[in-house]
Amino acid sequence: MMAPIPITIVTGFLGSGKTTLILNLIPQLPHTYKIALLKNEFGDVAIDSQLASSAAIAGVQELLNGCICCNLVGQLGDALETLLKDVGPDRIIVETSGSAFPATLAMEINRLGRETGNYVLDGVVVVIDVENWRGYEDTSYTAKMQQKYTDLIVFNKWESVDERRYDDCVDRVGDLELQIANVKSDKGRVDQSLLLGLDSALAKDGDSVNGGYSKDKPTHEHSADHETEVEVLSVNLVSEGDKPKSVNLDSLETFLLSAPKDEVYRIKAIVSASHPMASSSGDVDESAASLPGVAMYILNWAFGRWTFTYNNATLPAPIGVASSSTTAASVSNTHEAILRMTIVLARGEASKWKSRLEKGGMIEQEGEGGFLMVSRVI
Repeated sequence: MMAPIPITIVTGFLGSGKTTLILNLIPQLPHTYKIALLKNEFGDVAIDSQLASSAAIAGVQELLNGCICCNLVGQLGDALETLLKDVGPDRIIVETSGSAFPATLAMEINRLGRETGNYVLDGVVVVIDVENWRGYEDTSYTAKMQQKYTDLIVFNKWESVDERRYDDCVDRVGDLELQIANVKSDKGRVDQSLLLGLDSALAKDGDSVNGGYSKDKPTHEHSADHETEVEVLSVNLVSEGDKPKSVNLDSLETFLLSAPKDEVYRIKAIVSASHPMASSSGDVDESAASLPGVAMYILNWAFGRWTFTYNNATLPAPIGVASSSTTAASVSNTHEAILRMTIVLARGEASKWKSRLEKGGMIEQEGEGGFLMVSRVI
């Protein structure tokens, strides 16, 4: 059975910078990664020429003259099916018009996913134009609801306003009294590790498993006045011996349930497990239910919900960075990696969570043994 295709929704009012965000995402992905775009705008407007001409966009479907969450919602299934058959993408990005209501769209994608097994919602990203936020913040009900039903808010075009203006936008979001992750873009760019979860195609790429981050390989040259918006931990669990070992899934689930989504944004991992773990919705990957013994799975935790799907890829070797309790030299050739994880956190949270993980009880081997290595990458 084919793994469901992850769908990322990118929404925001016209001119907020949605297309720029997508254009800046594409160069961060492996060259073989296939993205399909479903674009919804009002009017008979052809798709942005710059985006349409991108070699990395494998296919495009347009829904025009209406809102994808209202009068066009019934066409969503047909559009997704067309992309699935004609393109066979690794991921679908749905870019909605400024009036789209992402809660309805997200619920429809979840419904289609349950009925067909072909799709899974990976995240809802709202782009806010800080420079022009004043024009609709008190007049549009849709603008407020877009924030309320989103996973990540990207503040865009903040560089051209004063700090007070930006703080005012943050305060407006805070008035909703919800745990919503938010970051500043760097001139329309946000690291792909925050925007996208781990899927089977990205799992084949070693850098993507590690979130694209490395101490020796900077992913992006930030401007001098722009601080890194997230912090990143790399976690490796290795086991000694020739026999396949499993991660303790009860402990892992406790960790996932304990992670506040205003502190931990994404958790991505390839996991060796003796059986499939239920997703946050309670679903279990049926394709792995009859597998004998230990198998590899992809864990994708995003803003409080997660999926756990079978993956036939080989787990990449652990990176050579060790925690204070385990040296890299102590991990010999007889040790096998049974978990490789990247945790993307809010700024200021990495040290706290590194300490919590190293105390034990969250990520551990089933039974005795195992070496846990936790390192801060950013």
